Amino acid sequence: MSNIETIQAKAKNISLLVCDVDGVFTDGSIYVGTTGEFKRFSVRDGMGVALARLTPLRIALLSGRTSEATTIRARELELEDSVYQGYLNKIVALKEILERFEVSAEETAYIGDDYVDIPVMKSVGLSFAVPNARSQVRAIADYTLDTPGGEGAVTESVELILEARGELENALAEMERDIYMVDETL
Repeated sequence: MSNIETIQAKAKNISLLVCDVDGVFTDGSIYVGTTGEFKRFSVRDGMGVALARLTPLRIALLSGRTSEATTIRARELELEDSVYQGYLNKIVALKEILERFEVSAEETAYIGDDYVDIPVMKSVGLSFAVPNARSQVRAIADYTLDTPGGEGAVTESVELILEARGELENALAEMERDIYMVDETL
């Protein structure tokens, strides 16, 4: 089997995607000023979350840092009940996430970019690295995405999983119907 065939075989069994935040949902930049902390999130990743919501694939966020910006973005994406922050030991959080979502590690995928992500990536059924991840992270990942962190990497991983599960085309068609149902008489 080729690498992509192996990834597709693993992806068929994935029912939960856990995403690191800084470096995956963002480009890893943190802007700090007198009024607080700011992060840049991409709407492209919001589209991936919306696409997953049309399927049984669930998404959780896992961050080593605690940030109000992450809390706000999670709320906007309707993931406020699925955000885990302040876990440098991400294995502890992963155990909580697996229990909460009632899935096994083999049914879970993870996207990471830095050293603290490596233990989780080694523990799940499918691991992704963003292309701008540390070389050690890319070396242990099952698959390195084409899209950098903070630019739509989450959506790319959602698409890969849904394609392998045979759900991508139906989800895209449903999304298109929802978008264009405003007035079909035009």
